Amino acid sequence: MKQKKKSFSAVIGISVLLLFVILLENISALIPGLPQVFQPTSPLFTVLKKAAVYSLVAVSMNLLNGFTGLFSLGQAGFMLLGAYTYAILMVPADQKEQVYYLFGGCAFDSSLMDVLGKLFGTSGAGGAVSMILSCLIALILAGCVAGVFAYLIGIPVLRLKSDYLAIATLGFAEILRAIFQWQKLGKVTNGANMIKGFPTFSSFNITNSSGQIVLRLSTFVPFLIVSLCIVLIVLLINSSYGRAFKSVRDDEVAAEAMGINLFRHKMLSFVISSFFAGVGGALFAMYVANAQAKAFTSVMTYEILLIVVIGGIGSVSGSVLATFLYVACSEWWLRFLDSEQYIGGFKVPLLRNGFRMVIFSIVIMVIVLFFSQGIMGSNEINIGALLNRFKKKERKQ
Repeated sequence: MKQKKKSFSAVIGISVLLLFVILLENISALIPGLPQVFQPTSPLFTVLKKAAVYSLVAVSMNLLNGFTGLFSLGQAGFMLLGAYTYAILMVPADQKEQVYYLFGGCAFDSSLMDVLGKLFGTSGAGGAVSMILSCLIALILAGCVAGVFAYLIGIPVLRLKSDYLAIATLGFAEILRAIFQWQKLGKVTNGANMIKGFPTFSSFNITNSSGQIVLRLSTFVPFLIVSLCIVLIVLLINSSYGRAFKSVRDDEVAAEAMGINLFRHKMLSFVISSFFAGVGGALFAMYVANAQAKAFTSVMTYEILLIVVIGGIGSVSGSVLATFLYVACSEWWLRFLDSEQYIGGFKVPLLRNGFRMVIFSIVIMVIVLFFSQGIMGSNEINIGALLNRFKKKERKQ
């Protein structure tokens, strides 16, 4: 009974969040004259989109590092696989020559959108249906490709432990990045050049016959997809498989003595984590409107790992909360530190390009020192308890 109440409360909480995102994204059209921060081009919506994408990757990494105890640094590699899978499958046939102009065209003549367009049509409601379905299929296939590669490299790699596993997975990510920039694969990966021209988050905005945007959904779409993915991860963690993952993390000898197949459960956690990292990579490609291998460096993996540590290893809600704080600070709130500032005619010392990262590093050090287990530790935000408190306050009033 309690579990049903928790699930119902979680559904209500997510629904309210999604409705709030839609309202926030369209409020400037409903109420003219609002401050710049509520305009569609403001940093607020850039932060929300990027944070939504990064939160999925952070939770997928936490599933592996925090709940199973496997120290992997290959997230950027799996994101790369997801991004390229989505991009290759979704570039329309009429744009392939422009995108792959250095290689005389693409090895694939058509895209998923072209195939589904023949079934549902390419204009009006049929065009919208074909685009939405093709995007969903491409996102799932992006995760599947990442999962298949994770399974293949997991056979030898998962026999390693701690630092050796981290080095092996980091090496795999770097090798992938080099391979995808190989010019001989140009007809598929476009070599070192970016792939673009595929549907992005902005493609989901609803427009009228004259092309004007009627309803903005470019922030709602990543929130919706990421919410569904994180819910699936949470359900997995709370299942018998999730309990097996935690037992492997806590004590491998005791887990094996209880009849848990260590290698099987490590492989399962590794593949599932990589699947969602692949989906996150595809969403990242939609966010930046291109796919290019040089963007998926080891620095990206370290960013995700830092987010997991700040939020709390073993806390899903901690990873989500830390992602939004991290992205907001690095991309928005501390940006003023990178430019010269004057107060009363006097120049503020030290403020210059790059100083933002110095302050940001100090903030992170303070968080790590005073919150050794992260912001949330291993705890989770209980939406049901928050709703009950809100109801009690209403009754008192």
